[in-house]
Amino acid sequence: MDTGNWSKVTEFVILGFPQLQGVQTYLFFLLLLIYLVTILGNLLIFLVVRLDVKLHTPMYQFISVLSLLELGYTATTIPKMLANLLNKKKTISFSGCLLQIYFFHSFGASECYLLTAMAYDRYLAICRPLQYPTLMTPPLCNKMSAGCWLGGLAGPIAEISLVSWLPFCGPNHIQHIFCDFPPVLSLACTDTSINILVDFIINSCKILVTFLLILTSYVLIILTVLSIPSSEGKKKAFSTCASHLTVVIIFYGSILFMYVRLKKSYSLDYDRALAVVYSILTPFLNPFIYSLRNKEIKDALRRQLQRAVTLHIEP
Repeated sequence: MDTGNWSKVTEFVILGFPQLQGVQTYLFFLLLLIYLVTILGNLLIFLVVRLDVKLHTPMYQFISVLSLLELGYTATTIPKMLANLLNKKKTISFSGCLLQIYFFHSFGASECYLLTAMAYDRYLAICRPLQYPTLMTPPLCNKMSAGCWLGGLAGPIAEISLVSWLPFCGPNHIQHIFCDFPPVLSLACTDTSINILVDFIINSCKILVTFLLILTSYVLIILTVLSIPSSEGKKKAFSTCASHLTVVIIFYGSILFMYVRLKKSYSLDYDRALAVVYSILTPFLNPFIYSLRNKEIKDALRRQLQRAVTLHIEP
C-alpha cells in the first residue's frame, strides 16, 4: 500500500451508544450518580480498613487495595464518558486514546492478579488454618499487593507499542464507549493480524491463568469445607469467600467473553454491553458486595462513625 497517500489520524470520535442519542442527558445523570456512588463507596471501604486496627488482616488489606484499584479503574474511562454524553464533539486525541487503553488494561490486569492473591489468601485461611499466620504475613501481603500493581503496569506495554506504530488514515469513529484494543485495531489502514494474535496471547495468559488459579483455589476450598463435620462450620467458611467469589464471577464472566477470542469481527452492541458490566457495574457493585454482606466491615464503619461523632462533640 502507498503510505504517501495516507492522511494521518490525530484524533478519534467515540460513538458510544448512537441509538440512545435522544436520552443522552438522562444517561449523563444516571452515570454521574453511579460514578459518585462508586467513588464514595470504594473510598469509604479503603479508609475504614486503613483506620480500623481490627481490620488490619491480609484479607481486608487486599480488599482495601481492590477499592483503591477500582477508583483508578473507573477514573480512566467514566469521566470521558460523562463528557461525551454532554458534548456534541465526542473526540479524543490519538495519544489520549492510547493512554486510556494503557491505564484501563493496567488496572484491569492488576485486578486479575489481586483477585488471584485474594483467592490464595482464602485457600490458606481455610485449607491450612494452623499455618496461615506464619504463611500469610504482613510483609508477604504487602509484596503481593505491590506485585499486582507492578504486574498490571507492565502488562499492556507490548500491545500499546504495537498499536502506536500502526497507520490510521480514516475513518476515525470508534464503535465503542471508550478506547479499547479491538475497536481501535479495526480502524487501522493495514493488516492487524499480528496485533490481534499478540492481544489474544497476552489476554489469554493473563485472564485464563489467573482464572484457573482462582478456580483451583476454590475447588480445594470447597473440598475442605465439605469435610467440616458441623453445618455451622461450613456456613462460616463459605461466608468468608462469598463476597470474593461474587466479584470473581461478575468480573471474569464479562472479560472472558470480551478479550479471550481470536477474531477481528465482533458484535458492537454485544461488546458495548459487556464493557458496561466490567467497566461500570463491577466497580459500582464491589462496595455493596464487600460492605453490606460483611459484618466486620459494617461494625468497623459503625465504630469509625461513633469515633468521628465523639471527636466532634468533645469540647
